[in-house]
Amino acid sequence: MQQIHKIIWKIHLWLGLSCGIIASFSGLTGSLYVWQPEITSLLSSKLLKVEDFSKIKEKTILNSAYFLAAQNEGKVNKVFLPYREQQTISINYKNGKTLYYHPKTRVFLGEKSVSIQFFEILLKLHRTLGIPTIGKYIIGTSALLFCFFLLTTGVYMWWKAYKNNLSKGFTMKWKPKKKRFHFNLHKVFGIYFLLPLIIIAFTGGYFTYHKTYKSALSIFNGSDKIILDDEAKQAKIFSLEEAVLQTDGKYVLRAIYYPKDSLGVYKLRYIKDRFIKSGFRRTKEMELNQQGKLRTLSSFDFDPNNNRIVAQFYPIHIGEIVGVLGRVLVFISGLVPLILLITGYKVYSSKTKRLKKTIN
Repeated sequence: MQQIHKIIWKIHLWLGLSCGIIASFSGLTGSLYVWQPEITSLLSSKLLKVEDFSKIKEKTILNSAYFLAAQNEGKVNKVFLPYREQQTISINYKNGKTLYYHPKTRVFLGEKSVSIQFFEILLKLHRTLGIPTIGKYIIGTSALLFCFFLLTTGVYMWWKAYKNNLSKGFTMKWKPKKKRFHFNLHKVFGIYFLLPLIIIAFTGGYFTYHKTYKSALSIFNGSDKIILDDEAKQAKIFSLEEAVLQTDGKYVLRAIYYPKDSLGVYKLRYIKDRFIKSGFRRTKEMELNQQGKLRTLSSFDFDPNNNRIVAQFYPIHIGEIVGVLGRVLVFISGLVPLILLITGYKVYSSKTKRLKKTIN
């Protein structure tokens, strides 16, 4: 039994010194990104905010988006309609530039700001460390190791130490002996933030291993065959203008992705609510080929349960599913891996020094 305890301690130690560093980086970048909507709105208000947006009709926004894109036919890569912190229309052009326009007057507002670019880079670092190809696997694998091995080994050692006196395991002594301070800090932060860290790490792994997650979660689909609605069953003939301007009352158009070549398709992405709200995330995606055939690819209304579940991973990961309090909890939780890394290293360093003194 003692041998098993030593093995678990070593697993916890070495994963802490390896995955802990990556988890700390992910946590810090993630904590900052939680407030991306508010910060970019403040720093780039001329590009993202318009006066009396609530009075602008949905049809007006759609007409403006199509008109602006049609005006630059052949040059457009993506069109983004108002969503989250953005109340304006932005167009990403094939030359790499992103320009912003008023959703009603269609007036040019400016080019992508430094603050918007900063958060785009921050998100890229958070998801990939900025390393092409393998970066996302480093982040995703570290997140899952952190979730299933680092945290669980920590819980095992905490339970072994405090199973007969649980209250002691939850209590922080602010004036203990110096050598015990870091240990107490490590145990308390680890146990209090155990559940949020597990949830954040597990949902974070999805963005790397999404196919595996969907496959594993297909057990919740049940045996009943999913019946698609008429819109999904058959392709309808539409022009791009008709596809963009149509509304169904359930979803609002979020983005238009233009084909990259003559064989490519237009992709239309929809969202239930344009702006940040608590609750489930409901989305819809449609595809229009260059012959005008429009078909539904996915919709929360009839998606299998595994797709509905993974659709919630982003709002869960960032805390938005339960509103502002959820975002605050994710923000604080993102700082915890760094605290655990520092205090864990201090405990290990102190123990190593004591062993050296004993040997000498």
